[in-house]
Amino acid sequence: MSQTRLAPAAAQPSLPWLIVICGCLIAALNFGPRSAMGFFQLPMLAEMGWDRTTFGLAMAIQNLLWGIGQPIFGAVADRFGTWRVLALSAILYASGLLMMATASNVAMLHIGGGVLVGLGVAGGSFSIILAAFARNVPAEKRSFIFGLATAAGSAGMFIFAPISQGLINAFGWSDSLIYMSIAMLIVPILAIPLIGNAASNRSAQAEFQQTIGQALREALRHRSFLLLVSGFFVCGFQVAFITAHFPAYIGDIGIDARYAVIALALIGFFNIIGSLASGYIGQRYPKPAFLALIYLGRSIAVTAFLLLPQTPTSVVVFAIVMGLLWLSTVPPTNALVAIMFGTRHLGLLGGVVFFSHQVGSFLGVWLGGYLYDLFGSYDSIWWLGVLLGLFAAVVHWPIREQAVERPVLAAAE
Repeated sequence: MSQTRLAPAAAQPSLPWLIVICGCLIAALNFGPRSAMGFFQLPMLAEMGWDRTTFGLAMAIQNLLWGIGQPIFGAVADRFGTWRVLALSAILYASGLLMMATASNVAMLHIGGGVLVGLGVAGGSFSIILAAFARNVPAEKRSFIFGLATAAGSAGMFIFAPISQGLINAFGWSDSLIYMSIAMLIVPILAIPLIGNAASNRSAQAEFQQTIGQALREALRHRSFLLLVSGFFVCGFQVAFITAHFPAYIGDIGIDARYAVIALALIGFFNIIGSLASGYIGQRYPKPAFLALIYLGRSIAVTAFLLLPQTPTSVVVFAIVMGLLWLSTVPPTNALVAIMFGTRHLGLLGGVVFFSHQVGSFLGVWLGGYLYDLFGSYDSIWWLGVLLGLFAAVVHWPIREQAVERPVLAAAE
C-alpha cells in the first residue's frame, strides 16, 4: 500500500533546469543590446551629423523586422528545431551590430541596426524561448517559468544599461557596438540544450494535429485571440518609445544624463521583479483582468510623470513604476495563447501576437522621432501612449481564458 501511495509523487515531472537556465541566459543576451540602443543615439548623431528622425527610423525598422520575423522564425522553430533558429539569430544579430558600428551612411545604419538586428532579435526572442519552455514544462508551472524567462530578459536590460554607457564612455559608440556583436556569438553554445521542435514535445502525440494554415485560420477567427493581438500592439508602442527616446528626453528637460542610465537600469531591475510577480499572479488569478490592470497602471504612471514637477527624483520613481509594469504583460499573454490553442504551434501563434507588438514598436519609435522633429518636443507621443494604454485596458476585459472549442476533436474523443 505504501508503494502505491508513493507512485504518483514519483511520476510527477521535474523542471528541466538546464533548458530553463540556458534559455534565460539567451533571453538576457538577446534583450540586452537592443534595449540599450537609446544610449547610442546622441553620440552617433553628433559624430555622423544625422537627425533624430534618421535614428528613429532605424530603430523603427528594427522593431518592425522583429515583428515580421517573429511568426516566421516561430514556425521554423516549431518545425525544424529551436537550436537552428537561435544559432541563425545570433549570426544575424552580430552582423547587424557590426554593420551599425561601421556605418558610413544612412543605408548601412538602416540595414544593420534596422533589418539585421531586427531579424536577429526576432529569432532569439521571448516567443521562441517560451515555446521551447512550454514543450518541456508542465502546464501548471508554465506561467511561473514564463515569468522567469521574462525576468531574465529584464536582467539583460538592467545589466546592459550601465555596461553600454560605460563602454561608450571608455571606447566610443562604434567600438562598443563591436564588443556587443562579439558577445552575441555565445548564443549558439547556450542554445544546445534547447535542441528539439514541436514534435519532440512530451505530449505532442496527444495534441490536436493541425497544419500551419489551419492553426492560423483558427486563431485569426477567434475573438479572444484578436483582442489579445490588438492589446499587445499598445505594449510595443509604449515600451519601444521609452527605450529609444527616454535618454534624449531626459536631456531635453534639463536633467543630468546620468539619470537616463539610472532610469533604464532601474526599469530593467524592477522589470525582473515585475516579471516574476506577473508569472506568479498569472498562475493564480484571471490573466485578462490582470493585463487590463497593467495597461491602466501604465497610463496612470505616465500621466503623473508628465503633470507633476519633473525632477531627478520623479525620473527615478517613474522608472521604478514602469519597470514593475514593463514586460509583466509577456507571461500572461503567452500563457493565454498556450491555454487557447495548446503548444503545437505556440512559436507561430505567439509570433503573430508579437508581430502586433512590434507594429506598435515601429510606430512608437518612428513617431517619437518624427513628432519631436515636427513639434520640438515629445509631449504629443507621451499623451498618445496614455490614450492607447486606456484602449488596451478596455479590450483585455472581454478575453476568455479557456481553450478554443474544437468540435472535430471532441467528436473523435
